[in-house]
Amino acid sequence: MELLRDRPEPRPPLPLLVTGVAGVAGYAAFRHFQRLYPGQVIGTRRVDNWRLQGEGIVGVDVDDHHGFAELFRRHRFAAVLNCEGSCALKACELDPPSAWRVNVFSVENLLEQLDGRGRLVHLSIDLVFSGLGDGGHRETDPTDPVTVYGRTMAQAESLVLQHSNACLLRISLPMGVSFNGHAGAIDWIQSRFKKDKPATLYFDEVRTPTYCDCLNRVFAEVLANDLRGLFHAGGPRRLSLFQIAQIVNRVGGYDPDLLQGCPRIDAGPMPPRAGDVSMDSSLLADALAATPFDPWPVDPRWLPTDDRWHYRREGHTGSEQLLREQLYLNPDCGKSRE
Repeated sequence: MELLRDRPEPRPPLPLLVTGVAGVAGYAAFRHFQRLYPGQVIGTRRVDNWRLQGEGIVGVDVDDHHGFAELFRRHRFAAVLNCEGSCALKACELDPPSAWRVNVFSVENLLEQLDGRGRLVHLSIDLVFSGLGDGGHRETDPTDPVTVYGRTMAQAESLVLQHSNACLLRISLPMGVSFNGHAGAIDWIQSRFKKDKPATLYFDEVRTPTYCDCLNRVFAEVLANDLRGLFHAGGPRRLSLFQIAQIVNRVGGYDPDLLQGCPRIDAGPMPPRAGDVSMDSSLLADALAATPFDPWPVDPRWLPTDDRWHYRREGHTGSEQLLREQLYLNPDCGKSRE
């Protein structure tokens, strides 16, 4: 099967709205499409997130019905890539109404503006599963989230699937840069190590991370075609959170003693932790007739072999530059980037 990134990238319907540009996936997608189609891509962020500014970025809150209606009236969007969502697990547990407002009501608001017209690609998450089984979840598996975040995202999924021209993609951990330097998985782990602070990650929470470079290519393809329904969009490599932290530690050249690991049962009850929520994305590959994702990390040199792997540097002196080149960006993507 050919690689999706080897095909010419199709043009999505324009103008395009990308919501939730404060998140890693939304930020990467907005920059990608804005670079390709300047003046035809709008991104939204919360009004109080004033630090996130730039050409095409609009401050509008998810519960501002009038604000979204005016945005749609002004731009007449042909497509929406909905990356909006509150993913802070503890904050969602402590304030379920706020989680519902951001993760569910925002979808209701968007669907009302679209009113059955226009293309919608909506991002959900692997944490709609509890991960109590052996992972490798397929689209037919029932959802059973253990967190408020997962439950609200599952509720939003049911709304999206009623839209006649919608494609729903469940992603895992998007690996890419964030506008504020602490919105993503790599960001948080790296921020601890950079400050010489310990980071504790779980041996038994398993995800299927993806490069944002690959996700952007999938978004373009799905926006441009008529694919409908639910598809998993996780990478081909299963990694525990501890293994992900090992990779960040070694590639970044940080002190290996700063990394600590434990089973998630030792993390305490707040917030609840999922287990193996890895996803099987073969249905998406079949629908696109191409391999959509490279493994993260793409270079097998950075794949942990045991729990002490990050201690063995073997002549490789890591650095923040190497981390950016290998973990934030896909070195095999073959595209110029900012």
